[in-house]
Amino acid sequence: MNCKQTTNQTGCNCTYEPCSRKGMCCDCLRYHLSSRELPACCFSPAAEATFDRSFEHFARLVASHKI
Repeated sequence: MNCKQTTNQTGCNCTYEPCSRKGMCCDCLRYHLSSRELPACCFSPAAEATFDRSFEHFARLVASHKI
């Protein structure tokens, strides 16, 4: 399977500029899940800007109907 990195980058809302995984969703997911985190695309732009991508932060946002 070919990576659609260029296509994926258009929808990537990651604001971490030196990120080497932008557009490579499978690598991004593997990296974040190994740290008990979700990737930026699971968060709104405001929530992503906090750089708190933890499961707990995501659960708080869901509980408060912000996602």
